[in-house]
Amino acid sequence: MDQSVKFNLDLINRYDKSGPRYTSYPTALELHDGFSEQDYTQQIALSNARGGPLSLYFHIPFCDTVCYYCACNKIITKNREHAEPYLANLFKEIQLQGALFDSKRVVNQLHWGGGTPTFLDYGQMHRLMAAARQHFNLKEDDTGEYSIEIDPRATDDKTISQLRELGFNRISLGVQDFDPAVQQAVNRIQSEAQTFAVLEAARKEGFRSTSIDLIYGLPLQTVTSFSVTLDKILSVSPDRFSIFNYAHLPARFKTQRQINEKDMPSAEVKLDILQMIIRRLLEAGYVYIGMDHFAKPDDELAIAQRENKLYRNFQGYSTHSDCDLIGLGITSIGRVADSYVQNVKELAAYNVLISKGELPVFKGFVLNAEDQLRRAVITQLICHFSLSFSDIERIYNIDFKHYFSSELSALKIMRDDGLLVMNDDGIQVLAVGRLLIRNICMIFDAYLKSNTEQFSKVI
Repeated sequence: MDQSVKFNLDLINRYDKSGPRYTSYPTALELHDGFSEQDYTQQIALSNARGGPLSLYFHIPFCDTVCYYCACNKIITKNREHAEPYLANLFKEIQLQGALFDSKRVVNQLHWGGGTPTFLDYGQMHRLMAAARQHFNLKEDDTGEYSIEIDPRATDDKTISQLRELGFNRISLGVQDFDPAVQQAVNRIQSEAQTFAVLEAARKEGFRSTSIDLIYGLPLQTVTSFSVTLDKILSVSPDRFSIFNYAHLPARFKTQRQINEKDMPSAEVKLDILQMIIRRLLEAGYVYIGMDHFAKPDDELAIAQRENKLYRNFQGYSTHSDCDLIGLGITSIGRVADSYVQNVKELAAYNVLISKGELPVFKGFVLNAEDQLRRAVITQLICHFSLSFSDIERIYNIDFKHYFSSELSALKIMRDDGLLVMNDDGIQVLAVGRLLIRNICMIFDAYLKSNTEQFSKVI
């Protein structure tokens, strides 16, 4: 498989618009409060009947400082004791959900996100993992994909050793930018020494994969300054990069209002930074996975993409398309059987439902046959940059060209612009079209409204 990507400024400007990131289809905007606990338990029963492995996501919402760019659901506090009531409820939810899933189903994938999961001390983390092992069938042979998001400011050698002992074998380190002025502007002061010490400790402890998170488009960033940050990260050669485009939406996210608008880089500068990023990472031997992700050619993500096994879920790209995903903790979203389900977002509501022995269901969505068909099309495109009409026809019993005649007609403009190739067999997205894969997927989105401003820009 060709895993290259090309930057074409003219096409990027022409297709510059907002659109979904397709961590799910339909997107989370379609989840509704008409979905009940009973609806969820029905989907769990269907999931058990189908069988297969599981994936667990735990949301740890606590941070001890606020990063002004953050759009996550978080609770800012320096007191670790504030996590105790939340953990008590989370343990009860683990018990409630664990009792509903077939205990023989193995957990192939586990992820702690936030917030800052390493806000928890070792005793708290140990109790949380013990609860997961008690109520779900976690692997004991280190073959699962058990990952955690790391803030190097809240982590040291001892923490890394403890995380490895608990069963984690993959870490993602938040960096964003090393430039002191940028760090000051977004209230995330983090030294290179802190970051690289954690990375080195993870390698010594035998973590199988290390990923670095960066953000471009932050205040005061320039091509030159971000290139310096990239130089420093490339010198330690992480397995993966996640390099996100900062979406400045202060009307929606209160903390972003603390960013000085005058310091924001222009759209032209952001594109120049992106072009530099792509060139530098490709020169360094990384391949473009899609969206904001790059990986070494021998990384499991890159291999899964070449083998047509890559998947996309609420945590991003994944190698475990066969897993039903169970979300645990406030605001978490799962995908079980034919549904998506989201937990309540507030601590008070979470506490009320858990104290009554009820699942903390907030919203959900049950996919119908057409939703599943369109999800399969979008997933293939966004993960593999290609689509076989015959594969879809065989699984969903349709005539692709007849069923999607209007969509194929709409794609002709993108074909003529050189984003993709279409023939009787299928669609192949070209290197120049891969940065615009969200635009291509949007053609197949039956829910997309004309007003897409609730989404981030595609580039």
